[in-house]
Amino acid sequence: MSDDGGDLVDEAVAGCVTTLRGAVDRDWTGVRALGLDWSCHETALHVADDLIAYAANLAARARDGYVPFEMRLDDGTGNEGLLQVIEAAGALLAAAVRTAPRGARGFHPYPFGSADRRGFAAMGVAEVLLHTHDIAGGLGLRYRPEPELARSVLARIFPHVRPDTDPWPTLLWATGRGELPGRAPVTAWRWSNDLVLPAGRLVLQGVTPADAADLALGGDGGFAWLGGGPFQGTRDAAGMVLKAYREGVHRPEFGLFALVRRADGLAVGGMGFHGVPDGEGRAEVGYDLVEDARGNGYAAEALDALARWALARDDVRSLCALVEEENAASQRVVARAGFVRAGGRLDGAGQELEPALRLYVRSASGPSAGAPGGPSDA
Repeated sequence: MSDDGGDLVDEAVAGCVTTLRGAVDRDWTGVRALGLDWSCHETALHVADDLIAYAANLAARARDGYVPFEMRLDDGTGNEGLLQVIEAAGALLAAAVRTAPRGARGFHPYPFGSADRRGFAAMGVAEVLLHTHDIAGGLGLRYRPEPELARSVLARIFPHVRPDTDPWPTLLWATGRGELPGRAPVTAWRWSNDLVLPAGRLVLQGVTPADAADLALGGDGGFAWLGGGPFQGTRDAAGMVLKAYREGVHRPEFGLFALVRRADGLAVGGMGFHGVPDGEGRAEVGYDLVEDARGNGYAAEALDALARWALARDDVRSLCALVEEENAASQRVVARAGFVRAGGRLDGAGQELEPALRLYVRSASGPSAGAPGGPSDA
């Protein structure tokens, strides 16, 4: 089962405080943090401020902005007092993460306007790791966090960054703080929380590379599943996400989504894309449901919502799905979601389709026939 992130926050904060206590008797206001325009004192205060803001937004389920309050230190607070504030702020975030329900989300501006408890934990850990590096660099202290902390941040909120054998230098490179052989310097960056799409009775929640790794190994990916676990197709799709991530070609908005039921927070299936749109703006979709969820219209409801979202984008012109000739239930799903039977017998690469498969297409301009598409495990 995926960790909710509370323990990772605790570990990151403990490493920060232990490192910076090595220079607690120094003047942090007169030394600039490495690579920043802030002093070491301002940077440490920023860490505490972010940790508390993340805890507040998650705890309050903030929707449209940050919870409106400001943190300030008492007059005369020294470096040791500032470290205590960082410890307290970290403990508050860890507690908010551990006590938030699975489906709880709070506001964060980019890229999709919100984050769940694991996303807030990862952002908190990232703030601590990166700015401890900046402060330690300014004060001449040695700092290198445990590899798992950096690995967890990359797999949770840097899904577009190809991981490396050593995650810490990769995270530094991804945030413009270092170099990696064979990779261009990073001059602008943002992390990326998961995309969530409303779909009537369901919510489509993006599966991060961290979730995908757990699902591919037989875990629950951090979701509570109806019937005890996902269908095998969802695990196979998670393996595709993980492969794309490791190759550095994963785009999370064209990955895998868990279908989560609003009524009880249970995941009932998986749905998503088999890759990014091709040069003609075509993308293929696939889906499955756990057996206990079938026959309720969930797949059609989710597929229609996913199609509406995708076809509203500038880079998608049509969606396709391949359905087995004998799978009448799946044919009804795609039909209800606005897909129509295509007359062509070729896939997107111009290859003859297997006789047992039928091609269905939905286009941005409405249902259409004859458009080629790639293979799908619909």
